[in-house]
Amino acid sequence: MKPVQKSYVPSHRDFVVQFASGDYQSSLVSLKEFAAGEVMASLTGLTKGPKAYTSVQCGPGAEDHLELHSDFVYANHSCGPNIVFDMSSHDPSEWHLRALKRIVPGDAVTFFYPSTEWDMDQPFNCTCGTAMCLKTIQGAKYLSKAELLARSWVSPWILELVKERDGEAS
Repeated sequence: MKPVQKSYVPSHRDFVVQFASGDYQSSLVSLKEFAAGEVMASLTGLTKGPKAYTSVQCGPGAEDHLELHSDFVYANHSCGPNIVFDMSSHDPSEWHLRALKRIVPGDAVTFFYPSTEWDMDQPFNCTCGTAMCLKTIQGAKYLSKAELLARSWVSPWILELVKERDGEAS
């Protein structure tokens, strides 16, 4: 379930949702400093669900999607992200949110959606404004391997799907 402003209680002490009017304008903001590579939070309370704009893909299958049930659903997309949803371990208790670069209090928490999403439920026009902005975000399926790898981190199942698509041996 996506937290809403009327009944909002932060789900993690180090983050807060900044609600804004308009569709998809709210964002997740850090309340503390994190170093690059630091684990920011464990991913707990996840449940399997259908592919949706609020889900995160956790494996190569079309049914491998999780609902976050937390403030993390407000981590917006950026083509130059500062965090990853690292679900690369076979042990779900080791899944976590990790900083890609230094984050200071007040920074919006962003991730590169195609780093986990093969074919997105709701493609959109990106407005991140970074120098590496791809303009249209549809999922990893629509990007070259080079475009994906330029973002610092991509989920292992996405890289495997790219190899299959491109006819590379595993």
